[in-house]
Amino acid sequence: MMNIEIFKLLVDAGLFILIWIVQLVIYPGFCYYGESSIKKWHKSYTRRITYVVMPLMVSQLGVYGYLALSTSSLIYIIGWMLTIVTWLITFIQAIPLHRDIDMLPDSLPARKKLVSVNWSRTVIWTLILITSILSYGK
Repeated sequence: MMNIEIFKLLVDAGLFILIWIVQLVIYPGFCYYGESSIKKWHKSYTRRITYVVMPLMVSQLGVYGYLALSTSSLIYIIGWMLTIVTWLITFIQAIPLHRDIDMLPDSLPARKKLVSVNWSRTVIWTLILITSILSYGK
């Protein structure tokens, strides 16, 4: 049976790898599409990426929530708070920008802003992984 610490580390590493691919490759790539092409591709992309992102994000929220509440360890409480911040950024900033890409006649500004906004999630998920590695086994 997998230890919860190992599971947490795997989820944190998965989100770290995913966010850096999104930040350095996928989102900047959106800016090279013409308007009709991005409308077609983006709907497919968002549906498909949700199957990868959502299980990881839900797992991270659950694991950190459980560990923070069951152990009262400061490192888990901080991890849980950082995880909640990524959820807030996702639902308050990123998802509306994705909606704009689908809906606006000229979505290029929304695509560029998505790259910019996503840096905060990239930094946070990087910090979460670093703290996860440093606190592993303690």
